[in-house]
Amino acid sequence: MRQFRVDVTAVGDGTGKLSWKEQSVDVATLQRGISLAADDALIGKNLRRLTVEIPADDVPARIALHRAGFRQEGRLRAAIATPAGDFRDVLVYSRLASDVVYGQVGFSSVMNSVLPTKRVIAHALFTNPAGEVLLLETNYKPDWELPGGVVDPGESPRVGAEREILEELGIRIELGQPALVDWMPPYLGWSDAIEFLYFGGALAAGVTDQLRVQDRELRAVRWVAPDDVPGVVTDLSARRIAKLLNGETGHTEAGHLPER
Repeated sequence: MRQFRVDVTAVGDGTGKLSWKEQSVDVATLQRGISLAADDALIGKNLRRLTVEIPADDVPARIALHRAGFRQEGRLRAAIATPAGDFRDVLVYSRLASDVVYGQVGFSSVMNSVLPTKRVIAHALFTNPAGEVLLLETNYKPDWELPGGVVDPGESPRVGAEREILEELGIRIELGQPALVDWMPPYLGWSDAIEFLYFGGALAAGVTDQLRVQDRELRAVRWVAPDDVPGVVTDLSARRIAKLLNGETGHTEAGHLPER
Protein backbone atom coordinates (compact mmCIF):
# COMPACT_ATOMS: atom_id res chain seq x y z
CA MET A 1 0.00 0.00 0.00
CA ARG A 2 1.41 3.35 -1.01
CA GLN A 3 1.99 5.75 1.88
CA PHE A 4 0.95 9.38 1.86
CA ARG A 5 2.89 11.74 4.12
CA VAL A 6 2.22 15.25 5.36
CA ASP A 7 5.21 17.07 6.86
CA VAL A 8 5.38 19.94 9.33
CA THR A 9 8.47 22.12 9.36
CA ALA A 10 9.02 24.38 12.35
CA VAL A 11 9.80 27.95 11.33
CA GLY A 12 10.19 29.53 14.77
CA ASP A 13 8.13 31.44 17.32
CA GLY A 14 5.77 28.53 17.77
CA THR A 15 4.80 28.37 14.11
CA GLY A 16 5.12 25.65 11.51
CA LYS A 17 4.61 25.12 7.81
CA LEU A 18 2.63 22.16 6.54
CA SER A 19 3.45 20.55 3.19
CA TRP A 20 3.15 17.36 1.18
CA LYS A 21 4.43 16.07 -2.13
CA GLU A 22 1.91 16.15 -4.93
CA GLN A 23 0.35 12.73 -5.20
CA SER A 24 -2.84 11.38 -6.67
CA VAL A 25 -4.79 10.70 -3.49
CA ASP A 26 -8.47 11.09 -2.75
CA VAL A 27 -9.80 14.01 -0.72
CA ALA A 28 -10.61 11.84 2.32
CA THR A 29 -7.03 10.53 2.51
CA LEU A 30 -5.62 14.02 2.07
CA GLN A 31 -7.92 15.35 4.78
CA ARG A 32 -6.91 12.60 7.22
CA GLY A 33 -3.23 13.27 6.62
CA ILE A 34 -3.63 17.02 7.08
CA SER A 35 -5.79 16.64 10.19
CA LEU A 36 -3.43 14.16 11.87
CA ALA A 37 -0.37 16.27 11.09
CA ALA A 38 -2.09 19.44 12.29
CA ASP A 39 -3.35 17.86 15.52
CA ASP A 40 0.09 16.41 16.26
CA ALA A 41 1.79 19.77 15.65
CA LEU A 42 -0.73 21.99 17.47
CA ILE A 43 -1.62 19.66 20.33
CA GLY A 44 1.23 17.19 20.63
CA LYS A 45 4.11 19.58 19.90
CA ASN A 46 2.42 22.72 21.27
CA LEU A 47 2.80 24.81 18.13
CA ARG A 48 0.46 27.78 18.08
CA ARG A 49 0.10 28.27 14.32
CA LEU A 50 0.36 26.27 11.10
CA THR A 51 0.39 27.64 7.57
CA VAL A 52 0.16 25.97 4.17
CA GLU A 53 0.32 27.30 0.62
CA ILE A 54 -1.40 25.57 -2.30
CA PRO A 55 -2.07 26.42 -5.96
CA ALA A 56 -5.40 28.22 -6.24
CA ASP A 57 -6.70 25.67 -8.75
CA ASP A 58 -5.97 22.65 -6.52
CA VAL A 59 -9.59 21.97 -5.63
CA PRO A 60 -9.04 18.67 -3.74
CA ALA A 61 -6.46 20.34 -1.47
CA ARG A 62 -8.81 23.25 -0.80
CA ILE A 63 -11.63 20.89 0.17
CA ALA A 64 -9.33 18.85 2.41
CA LEU A 65 -8.00 21.96 4.15
CA HIS A 66 -11.53 23.26 4.71
CA ARG A 67 -12.58 19.96 6.28
CA ALA A 68 -9.45 19.97 8.44
CA GLY A 69 -10.34 23.38 9.88
CA PHE A 70 -7.85 25.55 7.99
CA ARG A 71 -8.94 29.08 7.16
CA GLN A 72 -7.93 31.00 4.07
CA GLU A 73 -5.79 34.01 4.89
CA GLY A 74 -4.84 35.42 1.53
CA ARG A 75 -3.86 35.02 -2.09
CA LEU A 76 -0.41 35.40 -3.62
CA ARG A 77 -1.03 36.55 -7.17
CA ALA A 78 0.84 34.85 -10.03
CA ALA A 79 3.20 33.29 -7.49
CA ILE A 80 4.15 29.99 -9.16
CA ALA A 81 4.95 29.00 -12.72
CA THR A 82 3.19 26.19 -14.56
CA PRO A 83 4.85 23.75 -16.99
CA ALA A 84 3.20 25.73 -19.78
CA GLY A 85 5.15 28.84 -18.78
CA ASP A 86 2.32 30.93 -17.40
CA PHE A 87 1.69 31.74 -13.74
CA ARG A 88 -1.03 30.91 -11.28
CA ASP A 89 -2.10 32.19 -7.89
CA VAL A 90 -1.27 30.59 -4.55
CA LEU A 91 -3.71 30.46 -1.64
CA VAL A 92 -2.45 30.82 1.92
CA TYR A 93 -4.24 28.86 4.64
CA SER A 94 -3.63 28.70 8.39
CA ARG A 95 -4.87 26.99 11.51
CA LEU A 96 -4.24 28.20 15.05
CA ALA A 97 -4.12 26.09 18.19
CA SER A 98 -6.89 28.34 19.54
CA ASP A 99 -9.19 27.89 16.52
CA VAL A 100 -12.51 26.12 16.91
CA VAL A 101 -12.19 23.35 14.33
CA TYR A 102 -15.23 21.11 14.74
CA GLY A 103 -18.97 21.66 14.95
CA GLN A 104 -21.04 24.53 13.61
CA VAL A 105 -18.62 27.25 14.74
CA GLY A 106 -15.69 25.49 13.10
CA PHE A 107 -17.56 25.03 9.82
CA SER A 108 -18.88 28.61 9.78
CA SER A 109 -15.45 30.05 10.58
CA VAL A 110 -13.87 28.22 7.66
CA MET A 111 -16.66 29.26 5.29
CA ASN A 112 -16.37 32.85 6.50
CA SER A 113 -12.75 32.85 5.36
CA VAL A 114 -13.40 31.53 1.85
CA LEU A 115 -16.78 32.88 0.74
CA PRO A 116 -16.96 36.16 -1.22
CA THR A 117 -17.16 39.38 0.75
CA LYS A 118 -18.21 42.88 -0.23
CA ARG A 119 -17.24 46.26 1.08
CA VAL A 120 -20.00 48.16 2.83
CA ILE A 121 -20.06 51.96 2.49
CA ALA A 122 -22.33 54.45 4.22
CA HIS A 123 -22.85 58.10 3.22
CA ALA A 124 -25.31 60.79 4.24
CA LEU A 125 -26.78 63.72 2.35
CA PHE A 126 -27.08 67.04 4.18
CA THR A 127 -28.44 70.35 2.94
CA ASN A 128 -28.21 73.88 4.30
CA PRO A 129 -30.99 76.48 4.62
CA ALA A 130 -30.33 77.52 1.00
CA GLY A 131 -30.95 73.97 -0.23
CA GLU A 132 -27.31 73.37 -1.18
CA VAL A 133 -25.75 69.91 -0.84
CA LEU A 134 -22.81 69.25 1.48
CA LEU A 135 -19.92 67.65 -0.42
CA LEU A 136 -16.35 66.87 0.58
CA GLU A 137 -13.35 67.56 -1.64
CA THR A 138 -10.72 64.87 -1.11
CA ASN A 139 -6.95 64.88 -1.56
CA TYR A 140 -6.79 61.60 -3.49
CA LYS A 141 -9.30 61.92 -6.34
CA PRO A 142 -10.87 64.65 -8.49
CA ASP A 143 -14.54 63.91 -7.79
CA TRP A 144 -16.21 65.09 -4.60
CA GLU A 145 -18.37 62.90 -2.39
CA LEU A 146 -20.95 62.88 0.36
CA PRO A 147 -19.82 62.69 4.00
CA GLY A 148 -19.30 59.12 5.17
CA GLY A 149 -17.08 56.23 4.18
CA VAL A 150 -16.25 52.54 4.51
CA VAL A 151 -17.94 50.68 7.36
CA ASP A 152 -15.59 48.88 9.75
CA PRO A 153 -15.91 45.11 10.42
CA GLY A 154 -18.57 44.43 13.02
CA GLU A 155 -20.03 47.92 12.63
CA SER A 156 -23.52 48.65 11.34
CA PRO A 157 -23.85 50.93 8.29
CA ARG A 158 -25.68 53.55 10.35
CA VAL A 159 -23.05 53.60 13.09
CA GLY A 160 -20.30 53.61 10.45
CA ALA A 161 -21.78 56.66 8.76
CA GLU A 162 -22.15 58.50 12.08
CA ARG A 163 -18.53 57.68 13.00
CA GLU A 164 -17.17 58.78 9.63
CA ILE A 165 -19.10 62.07 9.78
CA LEU A 166 -17.72 62.76 13.25
CA GLU A 167 -14.18 61.99 12.07
CA GLU A 168 -14.53 64.08 8.91
CA LEU A 169 -16.49 67.08 10.14
CA GLY A 170 -16.41 66.97 13.93
CA ILE A 171 -20.19 66.88 14.33
CA ARG A 172 -22.31 64.22 16.01
CA ILE A 173 -25.29 63.14 13.95
CA GLU A 174 -27.98 60.56 14.68
CA LEU A 175 -29.18 58.93 11.48
CA GLY A 176 -32.37 56.95 10.96
CA GLN A 177 -33.30 54.46 8.27
CA PRO A 178 -31.33 54.46 5.01
CA ALA A 179 -33.10 56.16 2.15
CA LEU A 180 -31.32 54.18 -0.58
CA VAL A 181 -29.40 50.91 -0.60
CA ASP A 182 -27.34 50.83 -3.78
CA TRP A 183 -25.11 48.25 -5.42
CA MET A 184 -21.97 49.96 -6.71
CA PRO A 185 -20.16 48.21 -9.59
CA PRO A 186 -16.34 47.92 -9.76
CA TYR A 187 -14.67 51.28 -10.27
CA LEU A 188 -11.08 52.57 -10.49
CA GLY A 189 -9.53 49.38 -9.14
CA TRP A 190 -12.14 48.98 -6.39
CA SER A 191 -14.25 45.84 -6.33
CA ASP A 192 -18.01 46.19 -6.16
CA ALA A 193 -19.69 47.28 -2.92
CA ILE A 194 -23.01 47.80 -1.17
CA GLU A 195 -23.69 51.40 -0.20
CA PHE A 196 -26.21 52.69 2.33
CA LEU A 197 -27.28 56.29 1.75
CA TYR A 198 -29.01 58.27 4.48
CA PHE A 199 -30.81 61.59 4.31
CA GLY A 200 -29.32 63.58 7.17
CA GLY A 201 -31.66 66.50 6.75
CA ALA A 202 -31.11 70.24 6.65
CA LEU A 203 -28.37 71.53 8.95
CA ALA A 204 -29.08 74.73 10.82
CA ALA A 205 -27.12 77.83 9.89
CA GLY A 206 -25.23 77.70 13.18
CA VAL A 207 -24.02 74.18 12.42
CA THR A 208 -23.05 74.89 8.83
CA ASP A 209 -20.94 77.84 9.91
CA GLN A 210 -18.93 75.60 12.25
CA LEU A 211 -18.11 72.84 9.80
CA ARG A 212 -14.36 72.30 9.42
CA VAL A 213 -12.29 69.59 7.78
CA GLN A 214 -11.13 67.17 10.48
CA ASP A 215 -9.71 64.38 8.31
CA ARG A 216 -6.31 64.64 6.58
CA GLU A 217 -7.75 62.91 3.49
CA LEU A 218 -10.04 65.89 2.92
CA ARG A 219 -9.16 69.21 1.32
CA ALA A 220 -12.32 71.23 1.84
CA VAL A 221 -15.99 71.29 2.77
CA ARG A 222 -18.17 72.47 -0.13
CA TRP A 223 -21.79 73.57 -0.38
CA VAL A 224 -23.03 72.95 -3.90
CA ALA A 225 -26.30 73.95 -5.57
CA PRO A 226 -28.25 70.86 -6.73
CA ASP A 227 -27.94 71.86 -10.40
CA ASP A 228 -24.14 72.03 -10.03
CA VAL A 229 -23.71 68.66 -8.30
CA PRO A 230 -23.28 66.60 -11.52
CA GLY A 231 -20.26 68.71 -12.46
CA VAL A 232 -18.22 67.76 -9.37
CA VAL A 233 -19.21 64.16 -8.60
CA THR A 234 -19.23 60.91 -10.57
CA ASP A 235 -22.22 60.06 -12.74
CA LEU A 236 -23.16 57.35 -10.25
CA SER A 237 -23.09 59.77 -7.30
CA ALA A 238 -25.08 62.33 -9.28
CA ARG A 239 -27.86 59.81 -9.96
CA ARG A 240 -28.07 58.81 -6.33
CA ILE A 241 -27.96 62.36 -4.97
CA ALA A 242 -30.75 63.35 -7.37
CA LYS A 243 -32.90 60.50 -6.06
CA LEU A 244 -32.22 61.53 -2.46
CA LEU A 245 -33.15 65.15 -3.19
CA ASN A 246 -36.35 63.97 -4.87
CA GLY A 247 -37.28 61.95 -1.79
CA GLU A 248 -36.94 58.60 -3.55
CA THR A 249 -36.27 55.54 -1.40
CA GLY A 250 -35.61 51.85 -1.93
CA HIS A 251 -33.05 49.66 -3.64
CA THR A 252 -31.00 50.68 -6.67
CA GLU A 253 -28.22 49.18 -8.73
CA ALA A 254 -25.54 51.61 -9.91
CA GLY A 255 -27.99 54.39 -9.12
CA HIS A 256 -30.76 52.93 -11.30
CA LEU A 257 -33.93 51.14 -10.33
CA PRO A 258 -33.50 47.41 -11.14
CA GLU A 259 -35.11 46.41 -14.39
CA ARG A 260 -37.58 43.55 -14.24
